[in-house]
Amino acid sequence: MELDVEFENNRESEIEKFVGIERYSTSEYDAIGGIYKDTHKDFIVKEVTENGKILEIKEDHETPPYLPDRDNFTTFNLVKINIDTFEAIKKICKELGISRYDIFYSGLKDKRSISVQKVSIKGNYTQKLKNLNIRDIFIRSITPTQKPVNLGSNRGNNFTIIIRNIQKSKDLENRIEIILEKLRKDGFPNYFGLQRFGKYRPNSHLIGRALLEGDYEKAFREFVSRTYSSESSNLSRIRKKIGDALGNINKLRKVFRKFPRGLNYECKLIAHVIQHPGDYKGAFEKINKDLLNLIINAFQSYLFNKMISLRVKKGYSLFEPVEGDVIGILDDINGIVTDVRYIYGNTYDKYLDQAIDLNRATIVAPIIGFDTNLNEFPLMKSIFKEIKEEENLNEEIFDSHFLNRYDLKGSIRAQTIKPIGLDLIEFSDDESYKGKKKLKIEFSLNKGCYATMLLRELIKRNNT
Repeated sequence: MELDVEFENNRESEIEKFVGIERYSTSEYDAIGGIYKDTHKDFIVKEVTENGKILEIKEDHETPPYLPDRDNFTTFNLVKINIDTFEAIKKICKELGISRYDIFYSGLKDKRSISVQKVSIKGNYTQKLKNLNIRDIFIRSITPTQKPVNLGSNRGNNFTIIIRNIQKSKDLENRIEIILEKLRKDGFPNYFGLQRFGKYRPNSHLIGRALLEGDYEKAFREFVSRTYSSESSNLSRIRKKIGDALGNINKLRKVFRKFPRGLNYECKLIAHVIQHPGDYKGAFEKINKDLLNLIINAFQSYLFNKMISLRVKKGYSLFEPVEGDVIGILDDINGIVTDVRYIYGNTYDKYLDQAIDLNRATIVAPIIGFDTNLNEFPLMKSIFKEIKEEENLNEEIFDSHFLNRYDLKGSIRAQTIKPIGLDLIEFSDDESYKGKKKLKIEFSLNKGCYATMLLRELIKRNNT
């Protein structure tokens, strides 16, 4: 079967390139190879709260009484095993009989992992949560609170990760230490990782672009029927049949009967088009706001990735500012980029260099939205101009009502990020792969940053 998008041997580096991830910050060092997420137990994610506390998987304190004159929400630690956050929230809502609009969380955690994060439910659910019994979901440290957890309110995430199946080689441990020290000192490109786009169907940015351009049929086909070599062949076959049947409702209805019901969003879109032929716009109104927000934001993330990659291609350093760069000041407590920023290339340069050396400032790039003024980013404006021509992109796309509806006005993001407390915990023989080595590391990252982007600096699949 001929596929719409075929990646060479489905290599991760090819899929990353498809979403704008093209460069390494440690390219001068040889890869160590290996694999991560061999099992969900090899990837542990623990949320870091606003006050800097790292949640623990087995942490479970006694529940205080819910006081109606003081408390409005029930907050708890959600521990999930090998299940994504959306699915876990959906299961909890179903069991409790509540709307998804009554449940709040700070961020999404990896599916193939063991993770813990704060979640809040509107109202008093202390007893019902204690009685909840859902496979691979555990509720701990239930606490009545006045306010809920908010999206993005966490400080970041702590990771404990095992890389397995590492080929033994000369000076391997020494090489690992050198790369880790480089990452501690300088950091790595702050790309949006594959999780933002879809690992097996890395196309959320393409759906987002089509929606912004008002081409709902193209968005529908990209979401439902476009085929990718990185997805299973069985799914590709049924997707192709759906695409071929779109002009014939009877045929579409027949093919839809065999479409996997586990693909909930695709099913909603197809069912709407069967009931309302040709109404692709109406179909997307059936998709929940949170998912649409992520899809639109994925296109913004793609443009950010492309800008960082093109910057390196053009020979600019990721770590040393040049004229026209924008320097963002970091806050004292969390190390997160503030709204205070300066354009590099004037009388402040000496002080900005010092601030960068002291981890008090960093080079930032725009996440482009409806309110972004590229004149405030001289270097990135010239880089984005090249991307716009390459992508055949009309700037009017950023006037789309979708950006306004989801308040995606644009923001800034550090172009590199330094891991916090990056430690080598264990380097030993791999019990899962005979004759190979394994590496266990621990580190924390600020919110919105991807651990997989640090791991790729070590593993380097087909270095670019």
